[in-house]
Amino acid sequence: MGLPALREELRLHPGPASADGAPTWTLQDPSGNRFFRIDWPTFLILSHWHAGSPAQVAAEASSHAPMALDSQDVEAVLDFLGRSELLQCTTAMDTRRLDLAARGRRRSAGSWLLHHYLFFRVPLWRPDPWLQRAAPLVAPFFSPHFAYLSLLALVLGVLGVSRQWEHFRHTLVGSLDWNGAKAYLAVLIGVKILHEFGHAFTARRLGCRVPAMGVAFLVLWPVAYTDVNDAWKLPHRRDRLQVGAAGVLTELGIAAWATLAWTLLPDGTARNAAFLLATTTWITTLAVNASPFLRFDGYFLLSDWLDLPNLHARAFALARWKLREILFDLGEERPEVLPPARQRFMIVFAWITWLYRLVLFLGIALLVYHLFFKLLGLFLFAVEIAWFILMPLRSELGEWRQRWPAIRSRGRDRLWLGAAAAIVALGLLPLGFLIESQGMLKPERSLTLYSPGPARLTGPLPAHGTPIQAGAPLFALEAPELEARAQLASARAASLARQLEMAAVTPEKHADLPLLREEARRVAEEQEGIATERARLAPLAPFDGVWLDPQPDLQPGDWVGKSTRLAVLADPSRWRVETYLEEQDLERVQVGNGGHFYPEAPGQPVLGLRVSAVERDATHTLGDPALASPNGGAILVRQHDQRLIPERAVFRVTLDVDGPPPASLSVLRGQVVVRGEGQSQLGRYFKAAVAVLVRESGW
Repeated sequence: MGLPALREELRLHPGPASADGAPTWTLQDPSGNRFFRIDWPTFLILSHWHAGSPAQVAAEASSHAPMALDSQDVEAVLDFLGRSELLQCTTAMDTRRLDLAARGRRRSAGSWLLHHYLFFRVPLWRPDPWLQRAAPLVAPFFSPHFAYLSLLALVLGVLGVSRQWEHFRHTLVGSLDWNGAKAYLAVLIGVKILHEFGHAFTARRLGCRVPAMGVAFLVLWPVAYTDVNDAWKLPHRRDRLQVGAAGVLTELGIAAWATLAWTLLPDGTARNAAFLLATTTWITTLAVNASPFLRFDGYFLLSDWLDLPNLHARAFALARWKLREILFDLGEERPEVLPPARQRFMIVFAWITWLYRLVLFLGIALLVYHLFFKLLGLFLFAVEIAWFILMPLRSELGEWRQRWPAIRSRGRDRLWLGAAAAIVALGLLPLGFLIESQGMLKPERSLTLYSPGPARLTGPLPAHGTPIQAGAPLFALEAPELEARAQLASARAASLARQLEMAAVTPEKHADLPLLREEARRVAEEQEGIATERARLAPLAPFDGVWLDPQPDLQPGDWVGKSTRLAVLADPSRWRVETYLEEQDLERVQVGNGGHFYPEAPGQPVLGLRVSAVERDATHTLGDPALASPNGGAILVRQHDQRLIPERAVFRVTLDVDGPPPASLSVLRGQVVVRGEGQSQLGRYFKAAVAVLVRESGW
């Protein structure tokens, strides 16, 4: 029986040599704009396809090459051609086969919508005729002279930026606002259009057809695209690398000249435009287009450079095979035979790509969630997680299910099932009895002493650890301005007293008595205020205590400013620790629970603790600056009106020192460990996930 005829419009192009030096060819399907790399045996079989039966084709092909082909080789090629729809449709059976394939590709309305929400293309223009007419205009940009000039511009621009780095950095920070974001978006659109024209002009210059340019939407985010699939027919790898690198090289050229322009132009609109152009192209080129982990320019460049078409698919197949061998030792044949070094590279590359995509797709899912209203955002978040993360996992688990008899026969399934059961058991057991946080050790009763205003110290401050009796003076300050005000007030009071005496005995001045009395009352109030301020300059101890942490290097006669911290008066008989816990840990702590305090200061003993108070209202303002993240603490805060506001809800917990007071008599920061109610890690994660789901969905 004869073989079905090949489609007449198919084209064969010489391809690059394979890794072992054998020739290859590229089979082009013009109607679908598809390309297939075929090896020498396949080429020979296709060249003698007209010979008749598979045995006759194999015999004809073998007679023209130093290799032995049989009918099974021809049938394998026939299967490939049928699956790729490269055969002519001449019988009712062929029609049914194509109809079944078309039905298999159809999706339900919901599936179609979800697939096209994740990715779809909108071709806007058929640029091939215009590219051919405009080619002479852009020819100078392909010359070696322009490349050398651009390289020189890059070097000079980088040197210029290094000399003005602080100005460049401040300009970048200053542009990170909404107006700057809109400007960056406008520049980004223009740069990406030039990027695509770089691909298009390079492909057309090498004789390739460019059938379409347009916009692709990746999770509703617009991305310009150019159809340069025709580059697959180029026989030389260097030519394909030129097409793949053209967009990145276009952006790098723009970045080089824009960077140089920024260093040379005076401040103004032109320099701001050059700055936006330079930073946009540098960031997008290096962070996005050069990445080989997604199907952007970096991926195709790496694929062509290594001469590994379909790099992701082949690397993923090898990585899945290696994973099954590690887990189950199945002894299966590897998907393809490669040199050991290249095989290791592809496996590691696949694993890194999986990790990169996991982080990226989780980020995209969160971004999609926040871009839409809650219910739709939550649904699209679930779609992202299901499509990009859960479906690949489901597919691999399906492969394991098909291999289950072989997996059981190898015996490793019991090892891994046991390990998985142990991990789940550890996750379910309430083992997390200890709750760790950061806290401050301080006296239960203490008073931080500050200077009430600008003043001069009249005597030495007591030394650290000096006992202070209740009612004893703590320190003495003097304020010459206050003394001057006191003298003026005294003189004014004496003058008013004489005027009142004279007005009382002089009938002509009786009418002035009310005004004089009012002025005398105002001066008396001023004197009372001055006396109060004098008392604040020489305060008395409100309780028996110890003088702690005096301001160092303060000597009699030194000036201090308003609110300058001078020392702490503390009652050393009782000490406590204050810490802050998050909500999931607060539920596990009760009054009476024990714990320990581990001071950060070296040489300090560990102190026993007992929980004495648990606040159920979240702390709005952090009272201990030493626990704030800007000061090296563990609590993330933001500053607002000189207040430290926690970024996440935290609750204050007070613990009494259970035992003798610390010998250092100092306020210390340290680690707090409290024995609380046990909680399983899996239960904790589940509760946190449910809480986020309920909170964000608005239920």
